[in-house]
Amino acid sequence: MSSLKLDVVTAERIVYSEDVDTIIAPGMEGQLGILPHHAPLMTILQAGELIVRRGGEEDTLAISGGFLEVRPDRVIILADQAERAEEIDIDRAEAAKKRAEERLSKKVEIDTARVEASLRRAIARLTVAEKIKRRRKL
Repeated sequence: MSSLKLDVVTAERIVYSEDVDTIIAPGMEGQLGILPHHAPLMTILQAGELIVRRGGEEDTLAISGGFLEVRPDRVIILADQAERAEEIDIDRAEAAKKRAEERLSKKVEIDTARVEASLRRAIARLTVAEKIKRRRKL
């Protein structure tokens, strides 16, 4: 099976750079699957779980939005923020989720879109962290 190069880049660093078989990214309209020889594409990503499969292994990253570009030989993700599962501080992510939920439940005036985005980021981080935690138990 052929592969394609995936680069996940933030303003601070290159988070992931490998040859992969499959990419499943959180698109604005749902999950977006990318295989080798995919048609060129540029799209916006939302906060969520980025799943990467290569050689029977699966890696997961939490991203908080950005852009995905499919080129003939590679896929580039320019992410606002991205973390590998093993880099996620679960306590911090849970605290961020709790804060966002509390703010949304209060009837005071808040920037709802900003708080909802914060909640989506926290949920994505927790989803990715829980996945690797389960794998380590197996």
